[in-house]
Amino acid sequence: MDARSTANRAAGAVEPSRRAPGASGMCGIVARCALGFALCSAAPALASGMGWDDARHLLGRTGFGPSVAEIRDFAVLTREQGVERLLSGARTEAAAAPPACALQAGTSPRALRAASVEARNALLAAEVRCGLALRAWWTREMLETLSPLTERMTLFWHGHFATSQRKVRFTAMLYRQNLLLRRHALGRFDELLHAVSRDPAMLLYLDTATSRAGRPNENFARELMELFTLGEGRYGEQDVREAARAFTGWSIDPESGAFLQRPFAHDGGTKTVLGRTGRFEGAEVLDILLAEPATALHVAGKLWREFVAPQAHAAELERVAARFRASGYRIDEALRALLSSAAFWAPQNRGTLVKSPAEFVVGTLRALEARIGDPLPYAFVMAGLGQNLFAPPNVKGWPGGEAWIDSATLLARKQFVERLLRGEATGATPAMTAAALPAAGRAQTPQQVIREARRGALRELASSRVDAEGWFARVCAAQASPQRTLLAFEAVTPASAAAAPREALRALALDPAYQLK
Repeated sequence: MDARSTANRAAGAVEPSRRAPGASGMCGIVARCALGFALCSAAPALASGMGWDDARHLLGRTGFGPSVAEIRDFAVLTREQGVERLLSGARTEAAAAPPACALQAGTSPRALRAASVEARNALLAAEVRCGLALRAWWTREMLETLSPLTERMTLFWHGHFATSQRKVRFTAMLYRQNLLLRRHALGRFDELLHAVSRDPAMLLYLDTATSRAGRPNENFARELMELFTLGEGRYGEQDVREAARAFTGWSIDPESGAFLQRPFAHDGGTKTVLGRTGRFEGAEVLDILLAEPATALHVAGKLWREFVAPQAHAAELERVAARFRASGYRIDEALRALLSSAAFWAPQNRGTLVKSPAEFVVGTLRALEARIGDPLPYAFVMAGLGQNLFAPPNVKGWPGGEAWIDSATLLARKQFVERLLRGEATGATPAMTAAALPAAGRAQTPQQVIREARRGALRELASSRVDAEGWFARVCAAQASPQRTLLAFEAVTPASAAAAPREALRALALDPAYQLK
């Protein structure tokens, strides 16, 4: 069953016999409100450039809910120019200032182990408090970034190389890992793989830090092959056991939490991995896996499902994987191949992917240019929809696709839209403040910290504002269609042509088509 059927089924929607009101109908709403806006029509044909629909498709697939201005700027470019602008504009660093606690040394692994029960709860509560501030920081970066593709790829790698605060605990490690993922987000996959394999958060999450000669832990070696590189069914159990021996001795410093190699804990014996034999260390095993064509195919397949379609034609995927591998595992080259493919632009592949909670929440706020205060409430909304930043559900990351949509999550998405569009657009734009979290001493357990923060977040959600009239005015000024600005295909339940701007915008954002990209 495809994504459109899933969204329609979950919404209980029935394909209407009547068509959605055209651009002139929607923009006429604004004119009838006596706001002095000109009627708008369908986006005009351009002498050159990809046009409105292609621009919305490209930006919607590679970012978070493009604004009217962003679509307008890309519409005059050719498809090739649009792809190049996206890739050349990618960043390697976050622009938003991180929470101070993430920059501090924080609790050391040794101190946490030695603490009493009461002290341990207090230390963990402080880490949870900092972790919430970190979620607010990344949400703010997604909202404000000038390179949405960078944040989308950082989020993609966070799901691919999944780690979670529930097990890692140390927020500073998660922050440094997030920086690592962003730095390599569109760089070279081989460099990213080597860096992540030595990352302290990964060493803790998959238990490499306690693996030693004579007692190798196989968790990392198994996920390395199944999830990070080769893919399921392309290795044997003996390969896992032998590779695990190669990573023994990779650990973290108990005081600083930094990567530390312990020669005395390393198994220096002969190992055989995928038919190759030697006294391998961990880095050499990574290179063996990178030399396998299956690795490029597996990663390219995940990128395809993220950006193009739920399924790929084998020959097309092989072509992308070959280009990825031939480029020296350049991620931007893999994306260039994907975004330039006929499959990416094909009409039958539009509206076939389900928006993730991050795409839905951040994308709605960006597309509608909502004015918000503290970003933490929106991190809570994403978590409630199934995508808790810094806490994927398991080693496989988020399942994605149609798994994002069921009756419960669809209702929660509807409630988010209803809350966002029920207020009036008044007052100045609130500052993007740091998360207002429970102060130390008020909440002494991690559970209390989360409960208090969530209560505050629900109050904060009420302060968000969307200027519906202003949004329609910008669409009209661009001579574009409101429906084609927000939806990947025609609305399933079109709004009445007599609806007020806020109601018309609400109808578009609540339409099943809005769940898809």
